[in-house]
Amino acid sequence: MKGFRFTKFVPRKDPDKDNFEQLLDIFLQLITMTGGDVAEALSWLSNLDKRYNMTKPGYGIGDFIEDLKSKGYLDEKQGKGELKITGKSEQTIRKSALEEIFGKLKKGKGGQHKTTHTGPGEEKGSDRRPFQFGDNLDQIALTDSLRNAQANHGLSGDYLLTEDDLEVVEREMRTQTSTVLMIDISHSMILYGEDRITPAKKVAMALAELIKTRYPKDTLDIIVFGNDAWQIEIKDLPYLQVGPYHTNTVAGLELAMDLLRRRKNPNKQIFMITDGKPTCMKVGIKYYKNSFGIDSKILKETLKLAAQCRKLKIPVTTFMIASDPYLKEFVREFTTVNNGNAYYSNLKGLGHLIFEDYRRNRTKRF
Repeated sequence: MKGFRFTKFVPRKDPDKDNFEQLLDIFLQLITMTGGDVAEALSWLSNLDKRYNMTKPGYGIGDFIEDLKSKGYLDEKQGKGELKITGKSEQTIRKSALEEIFGKLKKGKGGQHKTTHTGPGEEKGSDRRPFQFGDNLDQIALTDSLRNAQANHGLSGDYLLTEDDLEVVEREMRTQTSTVLMIDISHSMILYGEDRITPAKKVAMALAELIKTRYPKDTLDIIVFGNDAWQIEIKDLPYLQVGPYHTNTVAGLELAMDLLRRRKNPNKQIFMITDGKPTCMKVGIKYYKNSFGIDSKILKETLKLAAQCRKLKIPVTTFMIASDPYLKEFVREFTTVNNGNAYYSNLKGLGHLIFEDYRRNRTKRF
């Protein structure tokens, strides 16, 4: 019997191109881990190549570096020989983070967030209601309207369809959201043999790219907090590093609230990624610090801000990437006062938790 046998088509690929893309993925990961230090990242890449034979005889690390320059990923300062990543690299890092963390969401719906309110929008809902003057014609549920006409007037004689027979499909109202993402950069984020800051940076970059591409009307502000708190640009995320800092959660919350006050969106929220309790706050021009246990003075001020956020209808979602019992006690008390949410996550599942909470919070108006 003659016939056709179909198999999966695997196109031929350029070996050099494959090698470049493979090395590029690793290089961008190393850039994130080294805080944007190109020289250190390339040194690590060379050591990895030496150990795992990642390159081929006809294409070495030197060729890869030249390709990075020619393709616009690296910029070399004239006369100094210093290499810096470009805006193209920064965007590629954010896209890679998005694919790595939110890759399973590619088939999800794009566009703006849905709420429980109905009104003008692009997404059709499942609810029906009688036609009202001013409704768009494309909202009419044709099948349901014809069924009503048949039930009300029968099929004898001329077929009659009146305004009273018409039903329309409700559309789901779209909303905008303003989010502040707080990232802890205290020294504990790299202590105990665990790199916690790199996953936090990846989540921040992925969330930034997600909002930029799928929810362009939303706003995202990113702040970091150690002894103090300050705002950073999205393009600065790959260069973010921890310092010899304590954890000034108070300063972070104050800055987050100040940023959200300027936003006109009705929906506002704060995401906080941290691995520890608050250990520092500023009193006048001096820093008040206590790393031993939970300091009652710092705790009182932190909970005071949590209550203020609740009053302003700004929920704080805490992502605790440590699991010490006394830390859980602090997070539980903070969450109760704010009426927000708290998750205790390992680093691997951090991104999925943040996205799910981001999407879920968009289904209601705060």
